[in-house]
Amino acid sequence: MRLPDTLCLIDRSDNARIVHLVSPQDDFHKVLGAHRAGLFEIAGEPAPGRLYLVPGPQGVDRAVFVVDAAEKDAARFGSLATGLPKGDWSMNVSDRLRAERAGLEGEVLLGFCMGAYRYAVGPECLFPVRLVVPAGHAKERHIAQAVWLGRDLVNMPANLLGPVELAQAAADLAEKHGAAIEIVAGQTLTSAYPCLAAVGAGSDRPARVVKMVWRGSKAQENAPLLSLVGKGVCFDTGGYDIKPASGMLRMKKDMGGAALMLALAHVIMAQDLPLRLELRIGCVENSISGHAMRPGDILTTRSGLTVEVGNTDAEGRLVLSDLLSEACESAPDWLLDAATLTGAARVALGPDLPALFCNDRNWSHLLLDAAENAGDAMWQLPLWHGYDAWLGRKNAHLGNVTDKPMAGAITAALFLQRFVEPPVKWAHIDTYAWNDSARPGRPEGGETLALRALVDATLRMINEYDMSGAA
Repeated sequence: MRLPDTLCLIDRSDNARIVHLVSPQDDFHKVLGAHRAGLFEIAGEPAPGRLYLVPGPQGVDRAVFVVDAAEKDAARFGSLATGLPKGDWSMNVSDRLRAERAGLEGEVLLGFCMGAYRYAVGPECLFPVRLVVPAGHAKERHIAQAVWLGRDLVNMPANLLGPVELAQAAADLAEKHGAAIEIVAGQTLTSAYPCLAAVGAGSDRPARVVKMVWRGSKAQENAPLLSLVGKGVCFDTGGYDIKPASGMLRMKKDMGGAALMLALAHVIMAQDLPLRLELRIGCVENSISGHAMRPGDILTTRSGLTVEVGNTDAEGRLVLSDLLSEACESAPDWLLDAATLTGAARVALGPDLPALFCNDRNWSHLLLDAAENAGDAMWQLPLWHGYDAWLGRKNAHLGNVTDKPMAGAITAALFLQRFVEPPVKWAHIDTYAWNDSARPGRPEGGETLALRALVDATLRMINEYDMSGAA
């Protein structure tokens, strides 16, 4: 799978019109000239987030976008990609706004790309509105490219993206960045990842495990190690505990955790960050057949713990269990997994707030602060030890579900924690990976929720490691 190009951005244009980014407190007479500034008096009080098109002799000859400097979400600038008339545009940030908010140009570029994104099967998308990129914004371009990559993967129909194709997408990314990659299949996979293999056994499309290893050009052999793990269930029927038809409509997005981790890995490698990176993705399809796991089956995991299958639709945690166990064998400084794991997290937090679980207080504070700074929110839920006993079973070490109709996101995270070695700093993100409806910068469909937060957090983690000599 080719890495998407952000063709809505261009380096120069001889015919670009200007979109002025201004503060509500700006003097619009100065920005536009007295005869044009009167348009704002007609339109009413300039409102943050509003785009004004300014007419000229040949039609619209410029535009004004009013910006609240205190707001942090780059997605708000997505309305420029959908609201500006066809053609090339360059931005002009007012002095007042530049003083109020550092780094605004980068936010505009990223948000513009988020709004311009379209998923298309077949010929490449053409972008009627393009934005000229000022020099020095490689980071934002890499993040935008990662957003598009993650969205493309989630949006791709399951008949085009099965376990093999998802593994190949990871291999293509590794090749681009010179990372080492191993794709595990067949009997080797069954032996090394028995619980994951049991999930994929019901499908005619064979499971794959992706293992990627990379080190930044400025990273020493003892540089901090970040280990990423993603749930890559390319389609989830629910297995024998089959979902209703309505519940399967969006199940192509059940590999959203893998898409998020691949997107994050792309930014890390494209930015050549000074760390060591490991990435593991479990690529499977949860189907129904004579080979599929059944309710009541007892599975042996890579760690040796046994799991009784109480519900075949709680398969994501089975996929992650083996991958987390293997990731801990490398003793990472930070272990992060992402998965579209539970409906319970959505009931608690809705579609826009990924649930964060973390076994280290300092790291959780760093992640949440990064999320707030990036305008890419997460919300922490507790690893409440009082519910851990709910996972107990008579005939196995634990069950993949509990008998209680409550706290489903918490007990799922507690299940995963059983496969994390105590010294390892671990965080788990339970994400929806989808926009139910279109909003500025967030077209309906697949989404890389928390990506911008995780990029910010990774940079902070490296800085803290460098200052202390240890994570």
